[in-house]
Amino acid sequence: MEPGTRPAKRSSGAAEAPTEPGGSPKRGRWAAPTLPAEPALYDGPFPFYRRPAEEGRFSLDAQRRYHPDARQLRYFAPPPAERPEPAFDLRHGYRDRYVRRDEGRREGLEHLLQWVAGNRDRLRAQGDAAGRPVNADFVTWRGHLTKVLTTPYESQEGWLLAVSLFRGTLYVSEVETPAARRQREQRSDMLQELAYMGYNPAGSPDPTGVVNTNEAFCTVVRTRLGSHSLLFAGEVDCSDPRGAWPEPPACYVELKTCKELHSPTQRRSFYSDFKLVPAPQQGDRGCWKPAVCMNFGEAFLAFLKQVVTEDDPQ
Repeated sequence: MEPGTRPAKRSSGAAEAPTEPGGSPKRGRWAAPTLPAEPALYDGPFPFYRRPAEEGRFSLDAQRRYHPDARQLRYFAPPPAERPEPAFDLRHGYRDRYVRRDEGRREGLEHLLQWVAGNRDRLRAQGDAAGRPVNADFVTWRGHLTKVLTTPYESQEGWLLAVSLFRGTLYVSEVETPAARRQREQRSDMLQELAYMGYNPAGSPDPTGVVNTNEAFCTVVRTRLGSHSLLFAGEVDCSDPRGAWPEPPACYVELKTCKELHSPTQRRSFYSDFKLVPAPQQGDRGCWKPAVCMNFGEAFLAFLKQVVTEDDPQ
């Protein structure tokens, strides 16, 4: 790659089917379009990325029902500063106060689309009464974007996305892979308990309360990566109105629990969900580069536009 070349332009685009003499396509020889994911191909300048702006919010209650408000928004309550470690057991309540969401039910974009349907007027481009209903190139979940962005450095887990084009907007939803399903169905009790320990601090500060993973508060934000406009939603744990940035979405807080970090691999895994990525350390040969992730994301979005071109009214 020449110095200064935009990595996004390396997208392979939609492959054309080979043809027999006379113009008819050869059967069984069509190659699916692909996009390379080697980090070196995307090691260039950081692409344009607009600071996300909140468009709206919604909540999911204890029965996983949608509400177009912030009733599930919680506020960050830090532990007392005089204690070196929080004085509570994250395992407490696992056996008798843990209500698990049914992970076998694939929700897709269901709740996000409910929010979109209730906010059509504000999402339509100004002066475009008969145009596309959502003035954005892509509608998806933040978690799907996270998986895409970290793809150049991910060698263990695959992912599968379903993409549908509807009136000028691409809707991107995750499909559970067979490997992910097996992993979910065979999850040990120890791993389920560790998952509970992650959910526990994000619940009520009442240590005797129920931990219900059906409940959620989600923010819907608008941003732009390169030339691609995005509207996506993401679940957040709480808000810190007393922090340095009191306005959303900067005030939202993602709570993380983990054992003490000892290796570069553990640190990379811990920070991959965050906007701030740890600075490279000298001697850390496996350090992730944020520009590589973002450049690949920009290339992937361009790739989807080239591949998914048939508008689907269904």
